[in-house]
Amino acid sequence: MDDCIFCKIIKGQIPCYKIYEDEHTLAFLDIANDLFGHTLVIPKKHCANTLNCDNLTMNRTMAAVKKIAEHYIGLGFDGINIMNANGAAAEQSIMHLHFHIFPRKNNDGLVLHAIKLPKNNFTLEEQAEKLRMTNDK
Repeated sequence: MDDCIFCKIIKGQIPCYKIYEDEHTLAFLDIANDLFGHTLVIPKKHCANTLNCDNLTMNRTMAAVKKIAEHYIGLGFDGINIMNANGAAAEQSIMHLHFHIFPRKNNDGLVLHAIKLPKNNFTLEEQAEKLRMTNDK
Protein backbone atom coordinates (compact mmCIF):
# COMPACT_ATOMS: atom_id res chain seq x y z
CA MET A 1 0.00 0.00 0.00
CA ASP A 2 1.29 3.43 -0.92
CA ASP A 3 0.53 5.11 2.42
CA CYS A 4 1.65 2.29 4.73
CA ILE A 5 4.81 3.17 6.67
CA PHE A 6 5.83 -0.49 6.94
CA CYS A 7 5.43 -0.99 3.18
CA LYS A 8 7.67 2.04 2.69
CA ILE A 9 10.26 0.47 4.99
CA ILE A 10 10.08 -2.78 3.01
CA LYS A 11 10.63 -0.84 -0.25
CA GLY A 12 13.62 0.99 1.25
CA GLN A 13 11.89 4.38 1.09
CA ILE A 14 12.26 4.78 4.85
CA PRO A 15 15.37 3.51 6.65
CA CYS A 16 15.27 1.00 9.48
CA TYR A 17 17.63 -0.79 11.83
CA LYS A 18 17.33 -4.21 10.27
CA ILE A 19 17.70 -7.26 12.48
CA TYR A 20 16.60 -9.99 10.05
CA GLU A 21 15.28 -10.31 6.52
CA ASP A 22 14.29 -13.15 4.25
CA GLU A 23 12.22 -13.40 1.09
CA HIS A 24 8.92 -13.03 2.97
CA THR A 25 9.60 -11.12 6.19
CA LEU A 26 11.50 -8.20 7.65
CA ALA A 27 12.44 -7.54 11.28
CA PHE A 28 13.76 -4.24 12.58
CA LEU A 29 14.12 -2.29 15.80
CA ASP A 30 11.10 -0.29 16.94
CA ILE A 31 11.90 3.43 16.77
CA ALA A 32 10.27 3.87 20.19
CA ASN A 33 13.66 2.76 21.56
CA ASP A 34 11.91 1.93 24.83
CA LEU A 35 13.41 -1.47 25.63
CA PHE A 36 16.73 -2.86 24.47
CA GLY A 37 16.03 -5.11 21.48
CA HIS A 38 12.34 -4.17 21.01
CA THR A 39 11.88 -5.64 17.54
CA LEU A 40 9.05 -5.54 15.01
CA VAL A 41 8.52 -8.48 12.66
CA ILE A 42 6.39 -7.88 9.57
CA PRO A 43 5.43 -9.78 6.45
CA LYS A 44 6.56 -8.21 3.20
CA LYS A 45 3.10 -8.88 1.81
CA HIS A 46 0.72 -6.19 3.07
CA CYS A 47 -2.10 -7.40 5.26
CA ALA A 48 -3.72 -5.28 7.93
CA ASN A 49 -3.62 -7.81 10.76
CA THR A 50 -3.93 -11.48 11.66
CA LEU A 51 -7.66 -11.45 10.89
CA ASN A 52 -7.20 -10.81 7.17
CA CYS A 53 -3.84 -12.47 6.62
CA ASP A 54 -3.67 -15.65 4.56
CA ASN A 55 -2.34 -18.74 6.33
CA LEU A 56 0.85 -19.02 4.28
CA THR A 57 1.87 -15.42 5.04
CA MET A 58 0.99 -15.89 8.71
CA ASN A 59 3.01 -19.11 8.94
CA ARG A 60 6.05 -17.48 7.34
CA THR A 61 5.80 -14.48 9.64
CA MET A 62 5.46 -16.62 12.75
CA ALA A 63 8.43 -18.73 11.64
CA ALA A 64 10.50 -15.52 11.49
CA VAL A 65 9.22 -14.46 14.92
CA LYS A 66 10.28 -17.82 16.35
CA LYS A 67 13.70 -17.69 14.66
CA ILE A 68 14.41 -14.20 16.01
CA ALA A 69 13.17 -15.11 19.50
CA GLU A 70 15.45 -18.16 19.53
CA HIS A 71 18.34 -15.99 18.36
CA TYR A 72 17.76 -13.54 21.22
CA ILE A 73 17.71 -16.38 23.75
CA GLY A 74 21.01 -17.52 22.22
CA LEU A 75 22.41 -14.03 22.82
CA GLY A 76 21.77 -14.40 26.55
CA PHE A 77 18.28 -13.07 27.11
CA ASP A 78 16.28 -15.04 29.68
CA GLY A 79 12.84 -14.78 28.07
CA ILE A 80 10.80 -13.23 25.30
CA ASN A 81 7.43 -11.48 25.18
CA ILE A 82 5.66 -11.55 21.82
CA MET A 83 2.79 -9.11 21.34
CA ASN A 84 0.31 -8.47 18.53
CA ALA A 85 -2.71 -6.18 18.31
CA ASN A 86 -5.55 -6.52 15.79
CA GLY A 87 -7.59 -3.44 14.98
CA ALA A 88 -7.80 0.04 16.45
CA ALA A 89 -9.95 -1.16 19.37
CA ALA A 90 -7.05 -3.45 20.35
CA GLU A 91 -4.60 -0.51 20.12
CA GLN A 92 -3.07 -1.47 16.76
CA SER A 93 -1.37 1.74 15.66
CA ILE A 94 -0.10 0.75 12.20
CA MET A 95 -2.49 -1.23 10.03
CA HIS A 96 0.11 -3.63 8.69
CA LEU A 97 0.45 -6.96 10.45
CA HIS A 98 3.32 -6.83 12.93
CA PHE A 99 4.56 -8.65 15.97
CA HIS A 100 6.52 -7.01 18.76
CA ILE A 101 9.35 -9.03 20.28
CA PHE A 102 10.49 -7.88 23.71
CA PRO A 103 13.74 -9.60 24.77
CA ARG A 104 13.73 -9.97 28.56
CA LYS A 105 16.25 -10.40 31.35
CA ASN A 106 15.44 -11.79 34.75
CA ASN A 107 14.50 -8.97 37.14
CA ASP A 108 14.56 -6.32 34.37
CA GLY A 109 11.69 -4.46 36.05
CA LEU A 110 9.45 -4.48 32.98
CA VAL A 111 5.87 -5.46 33.76
CA LEU A 112 3.77 -6.15 30.68
CA HIS A 113 0.94 -7.87 32.52
CA ALA A 114 0.30 -4.95 34.85
CA ILE A 115 -3.32 -4.49 33.84
CA LYS A 116 -5.59 -5.85 36.54
CA LEU A 117 -9.06 -6.00 35.08
CA PRO A 118 -12.03 -6.17 37.41
CA LYS A 119 -14.06 -9.34 37.28
CA ASN A 120 -17.04 -9.07 34.98
CA ASN A 121 -20.62 -10.04 35.80
CA PHE A 122 -20.73 -13.03 33.46
CA THR A 123 -20.19 -16.58 34.64
CA LEU A 124 -17.61 -18.66 32.87
CA GLU A 125 -20.45 -20.93 31.71
CA GLU A 126 -22.27 -17.96 30.07
CA GLN A 127 -19.09 -16.83 28.36
CA ALA A 128 -18.27 -20.32 27.09
CA GLU A 129 -21.78 -20.71 25.70
CA LYS A 130 -21.54 -17.44 23.73
CA LEU A 131 -17.95 -17.98 22.53
CA ARG A 132 -17.82 -21.72 21.83
CA MET A 133 -16.80 -22.71 18.32
CA THR A 134 -18.09 -25.62 16.33
CA ASN A 135 -15.98 -27.69 13.97
CA ASP A 136 -17.57 -26.04 10.93
CA LYS A 137 -16.31 -22.55 11.83
